[in-house]
Amino acid sequence: MAENANTQRTSDSGVSIWLDDLSRTRIASGNLQQLIAERNVVGVTTNPSIFQKALSQVGPYDEQLKQLGRIDVEDAVRELTTTDVRDATDIFREVAEKTDYVDGRVSIEVDPRLAHNTEETEKQAEELWAKVDRPNAMIKIPATIEGLPAITATLAKGISVNVTLIFSLERYKQVINAFIEGLVQADKNGHDLRHIGSVASFFVSRVDTAVDKLLEANGSDEAKAMEGKAAVANARLAYELFETTFDTDPRWADLEAKGAKRQRPLWASTGTKNANYSDCKYVDELVAPHVVNTMPEKTLNAVAAHGDGAPSIKGTYEESHAIMQKLADLGISIKDVTDKLEADGVAAFIDSWDSVLSDVQKGIDRVNG
Repeated sequence: MAENANTQRTSDSGVSIWLDDLSRTRIASGNLQQLIAERNVVGVTTNPSIFQKALSQVGPYDEQLKQLGRIDVEDAVRELTTTDVRDATDIFREVAEKTDYVDGRVSIEVDPRLAHNTEETEKQAEELWAKVDRPNAMIKIPATIEGLPAITATLAKGISVNVTLIFSLERYKQVINAFIEGLVQADKNGHDLRHIGSVASFFVSRVDTAVDKLLEANGSDEAKAMEGKAAVANARLAYELFETTFDTDPRWADLEAKGAKRQRPLWASTGTKNANYSDCKYVDELVAPHVVNTMPEKTLNAVAAHGDGAPSIKGTYEESHAIMQKLADLGISIKDVTDKLEADGVAAFIDSWDSVLSDVQKGIDRVNG
């Protein structure tokens, strides 16, 4: 079967399509390879919730659990998840080489319980990088205040980083600075900048979910007219910040001359949660060059079926600023919204991680009698 025309059009407009899902079943069945061939998928992201879903399945991981024996559950989780990521990076190796390691990336996240511990995050990022041992891997580090210096320190070691859980423009600006400073240090440390990759995962749909609730509570016609607009406006302004910063920061000009690649915005949380909105909303409304959109399979299939794929960010900055001002006029503090979303995001990933540990312990007990 040929590549899908709709996903191809999205890719041709400058969007790298990554899949927001990974499991051993998907790898072993050949489905991941199929999505590369038929859906223009050029990368994969994972998070604790995704691994929770994968590792809760009885069967796919039993053979490895038998080989591991009565191992400590946290060590077992690390073995299982890094095996999946290593196998996926091998599947994407050809994509990585064809794109000079811009794409073909597979991400694995540090333990979310370390989100507010700089030193331990930095230490585990290095351990995961060594454990996966593939040049097209990426280590996911949350964009908490404590995560920012860990991002810089990890990049300084020549390790590729996917910065996750970004919700606000203020934090995104700090993330870009942490990235640039990390590459400045990597250069001083003698690392080849050409293959150090990074994306900034800016979360989208969750912003609408939170803001729409506040707009509904307001109840006015003005508030009703603003529903479904906050998330896309916020993301488009993030893209404006991406363009402006990398075009004007003198540190970046020097790094780029040495072969460094820009940290691309990655649109995360792009599955539509409100049935009244298009199931391609957070893809079609955020199409621009040099972005990644990581999609759950349901969204990927929707894009393949009827996605538009036409550029949709250029020329929207003034309108997006006006939307944010209108929300402020209605008494909605985007800062309060995004602060809560970050805290909730970390907490949700910790809950998922706890479930992962529980499910894997059950698996260890089951296969070892």
